[in-house]
Amino acid sequence: MSTPTFIFSLLLLLPLLFVSLASAANGSWQLLQKSIGISAMHMQLLRNDRVIMFDRTDFGPSNLKLPGGKCRNDPADTALKVDCTAHSVEYDVLANKFRALTVQTDVWCSSGSVMPDGNLVQTGGFNDGERRVRVFSPCRTCDWTEIPNGLAAKRWYASNHLLPDGRQIVVGGRGQFNYEFIPKIPVANTINLPFLSETNDKGIENNLYPFVFLNVDGNLFIFANNRAILLDYVNNKVVKTYPTIPGGEPRSYPSTGSAVLLPLKNLKASAIQAEVLVCGGAPKGAYLQSLKGVFMKALDTCARITITDPNPKWVMETMPLARVMGDMILLPNGNVLLINGAGSGSAGWEQGRNPVLSPVLYRPNNVIGSRFETQNPTTIPRMYHSTATLLRDGRVLVGGSNPHAFYNFTGVLFPTELSLQAFSPAYLDAKFKNLRPTIVAPKSMSGIRYRKKYTFQVTIPGGKVDGNSISVTMFRPAFNTHSFSMNQRLLVLGNDKVTALGNSVYNIDATTPRSGNLAPAGFYLLFVVHQDIPSQGIWVKLS
Repeated sequence: MSTPTFIFSLLLLLPLLFVSLASAANGSWQLLQKSIGISAMHMQLLRNDRVIMFDRTDFGPSNLKLPGGKCRNDPADTALKVDCTAHSVEYDVLANKFRALTVQTDVWCSSGSVMPDGNLVQTGGFNDGERRVRVFSPCRTCDWTEIPNGLAAKRWYASNHLLPDGRQIVVGGRGQFNYEFIPKIPVANTINLPFLSETNDKGIENNLYPFVFLNVDGNLFIFANNRAILLDYVNNKVVKTYPTIPGGEPRSYPSTGSAVLLPLKNLKASAIQAEVLVCGGAPKGAYLQSLKGVFMKALDTCARITITDPNPKWVMETMPLARVMGDMILLPNGNVLLINGAGSGSAGWEQGRNPVLSPVLYRPNNVIGSRFETQNPTTIPRMYHSTATLLRDGRVLVGGSNPHAFYNFTGVLFPTELSLQAFSPAYLDAKFKNLRPTIVAPKSMSGIRYRKKYTFQVTIPGGKVDGNSISVTMFRPAFNTHSFSMNQRLLVLGNDKVTALGNSVYNIDATTPRSGNLAPAGFYLLFVVHQDIPSQGIWVKLS
């Protein structure tokens, strides 16, 4: 075939190729709010279907006034000593409305976790917020309360995790190679963790916002830079050192990949397997190069490791899209959504380029080579300081993006983003209506116990329902900021028995996890999943 003929034939095929690519993509986007007045740098879903969001206080006024003439009086603030605008909001998911909240000190680049009682306990920040502990209780009129000197050390870019005994552990932060507990028992103190200083690249760090996960044995998996340890935090002893990720590229802030503890399954087994997946980030040198205006391509690899193996090894996979500053969100059916971020550069002000507009779905149960699926793109870049969280109805809430030292809407590549969107995975498509379970009873559960069997009544309009096609999952909503969802957890309870009651009604029996090492006490979203299609969740309190 001659060259002109070949090119002509190729041109004829291009429309078919694009149709094929479009049909392969999935998911849909919805603009929920054009502006909530602040940029959602931090995000946490609470048990009343409200999402608490905040950014920072030291860049001047936001676009949302505080109600009733309220003002924040902060003589330590570096921008405004008296500020009558909000830097935190409560978003009502069901009503699609929001209200202004008041934070008194700077929450910039802070951390947090929801306690067993359902209260959000949030820690640290910048300047006068470095040692603050703040508490938000879920109610219609609640606002932030603050505890001065609630932390033993200054915490900026730290990570938190809820423990089986009901405390939070707060790990690391800029210049802090240690950890501490909230609440403090019996007195304020810090405990040294040399691993954090060993993973500190001078001038760059690459060990901030470490990835922290509670392992099934009660110890903590802590990842920083390009490697990890298993920490017995009770005795302050490293019980396992994991190998460096092949290639040695950094994955934590400011190289900023993301990580998840993959769904915990086979919960009745004597030995339960736990796996961690780390995806994306920026290669060595990317941070310093971006300061010079050179934006290196982000990493396009994921590394997966079974942290419970006696001889664990990283297994490498290649993503369809390179991504730095992406978020990894566990979905109710056990899949992982990679969303937000950039294709080049690094975390930091003005240091990212090439926004990655298309989310990617990762199916951990598939064989290597068939796990990734690119989804339909958004039109809104979500760069540095963007966030995402799973909602009870199965959508993923997306907000934030402000790579500037102040709010900046004009004359910049990526204007400050005040909008909220929802990404609906393909399982919410109308074509799956007949497969989608609806939990009829109970509507919520306030006192479920460990190792107990419970019955959930569901309706499923069509399709064959049996023990192989249905399962029950429990999801722990996370505190999301800077590409890491702290405390995120999904447990697959499976099912003990499926009973058909007629008229598309079924009883599903499932047994709760056996201990707080698998599922720390507190509030979870419980879903019934049929043929990969989840129901809406119900709130349950495990105690």
